[in-house]
Amino acid sequence: MRSLVLSNGSLLITLDNRGEVRDVYFPYVGLENHAGGALRHRIGVFVDGSFSWLSEDARWQIRVGSSSDSLESRIEARNDALGLSLTFTDAVYNERDIFVRAVQVTNHRDHARTVKLFFGQEFQIGHAGGGDTAYFEPQTHSIIHYKDQRVFLINGALDGGSFSDYAVGLFGMEGKDGTFRDAEDGVLSKNPIEHGSVDSSIGFTLDVAAEESRELHYWLAAATSIDDALALNAYAAQKTPAHLLRTTADYWRAWLSRYPWSFYKLSEDAVALFKKSLMFVRAHADERGGIIASADGEALEYGKDTYAYVWPRDASFSVLALERVGDANVAERYFEFCSQVLSKGGYLMHKYLPDRSLGSSWHPWIRDGEMQLPIQEDETALVIWSIAEHYRHNRDLEFIEKLFNPLIGAAADFLMQYRDSGTGLPHASYDLWEEKHGITTFSSAAVYGGLCAASELASVLGKEDQAGRYSAAAKEIKDAIIAHLATDEPGGWVKLIETFENKTTYDRTIDISSVYGLFIFGVLEPDDPRLVKAFDEISNRLSRDGGIARYDGDPYFRRGRASNPWFVTTLWRAQYLIARAKNDADLDPVRDVFDWVPRHAQPSGTLSEQLYAEGLEQCSVAPLTWSHAAYVNAVLDYLDKLDALGICAKSNTAP
Repeated sequence: MRSLVLSNGSLLITLDNRGEVRDVYFPYVGLENHAGGALRHRIGVFVDGSFSWLSEDARWQIRVGSSSDSLESRIEARNDALGLSLTFTDAVYNERDIFVRAVQVTNHRDHARTVKLFFGQEFQIGHAGGGDTAYFEPQTHSIIHYKDQRVFLINGALDGGSFSDYAVGLFGMEGKDGTFRDAEDGVLSKNPIEHGSVDSSIGFTLDVAAEESRELHYWLAAATSIDDALALNAYAAQKTPAHLLRTTADYWRAWLSRYPWSFYKLSEDAVALFKKSLMFVRAHADERGGIIASADGEALEYGKDTYAYVWPRDASFSVLALERVGDANVAERYFEFCSQVLSKGGYLMHKYLPDRSLGSSWHPWIRDGEMQLPIQEDETALVIWSIAEHYRHNRDLEFIEKLFNPLIGAAADFLMQYRDSGTGLPHASYDLWEEKHGITTFSSAAVYGGLCAASELASVLGKEDQAGRYSAAAKEIKDAIIAHLATDEPGGWVKLIETFENKTTYDRTIDISSVYGLFIFGVLEPDDPRLVKAFDEISNRLSRDGGIARYDGDPYFRRGRASNPWFVTTLWRAQYLIARAKNDADLDPVRDVFDWVPRHAQPSGTLSEQLYAEGLEQCSVAPLTWSHAAYVNAVLDYLDKLDALGICAKSNTAP
């Protein structure tokens, strides 16, 4: 898990719970992680003849927090045994690809001391190790790492100068741990160049008076050529790192304050998390349109895959959150991304890389001896559904016209035709949890929602024939859902119908996605008795200390007998309670959820995918964009409900 993500749409940096840089994505958000897995950018201190790494010395008490109104870190590290504390303010500059750290070093002793602060850098440029070069560049007094068209320049500023010590060396080969070992005696070798698997370290020397503080700045510039990296370095030095931090904070504050919200009866923590969640979702959006599920590269440390892909499912819920607060540009870039990756058959595949290439998958092309489409049909439907939501908020008719034939109409034609002739339901595909293959209530509801959205958009453009066909197909699917997926058993709805080896089975597992799909895509009205009863039964059955699990018996990341609660599913229940609320008192349980979520967030506000049922500790990837988008969407539903009930007028002033 990571504790914080900082990004400008082309350079993305993550920090872990010790304040170290752990992922460096460039030039795409989510593609080419040059420092993922076990790689780390260490921070160390040499004082009074003693050396200490923040990541290895348990005496450091470290809290990784973040600003509630700008995408910046607020890191506090204190070591009473050394009599020192460090405070960091970090950001990725919003205008250019520069990561900046301001570090305040405080001496808590009653006498002056000399403190050396070291920064180590480990890169595997372009994913793979080997072939990298790092060298000391004497004219600019900087360290440059490069391979092919990827360049990373490291520099700093202290009292009009820069770092006082440096070394470049090998790591992970020829028995070498790396130059960070060279730093542990307080002096670096000043080796000027190395190639292969290389790292670097730099050191700053500070004389700090008794009970006083000194500040230094560190920056990392990313570019596609050495000349461009040197230009960024000159820009940072000329503008000053303090200016870059200040203007970045100004940008994010302006971005958050475009529309005033009235957060009636929400706690300060709930409001802070709403704002942080908006920024975290935005941070995962690549400037070319893709929105990745998570920048957390920790899984690479164990030889696994990551979540740094564009899942149309996650991304559609994320873009909904952004478009609802007026960030139409990000939404439109995402929909153009989807238009370009849509298959000739009109469907979207499992997931994609931010450069629009096909992502990894575990969905097979053949099953029971028969060819199948390895898709989650809800993903195609969700994109069309979210485009309609985008139009309702922005009324950009020209954009809808532009996308209709290549994306909206093509996908709607697929959804309309890709159905089981016997039931009228959508054909079997993989469920939204990516575990089972069959006809699910959630995916069927999503297809209904997608076709209704396509009908609405076709009608807006005067395409009445298509609008009528999509509407008729949607009605047939709604009737089929009620006829074939409703059940008198607990939970009220079948999770999945599966046909395998010519045998049809009904999976009646209680799964909150089934009733959420019926609700959010409008198959049933919120007050429909069938939905009310099912939501109550499922919520009670899956409740976990204030949170809601995905489904009964969910084994994913489970370490005890109980299934883990997810932030997304917990917030789904909140959305349903909001929809049914008739007065202010009905919203009290919703406000409880909005307090429960930040209580289980990291100090930075980061939300993981899920919590262990025992202890409610975060597990799986963090941050998960979908979790943060779910929080934003639920809070916006709450604000809209305040308006609708006349409790607090103009709570949400976004279009």
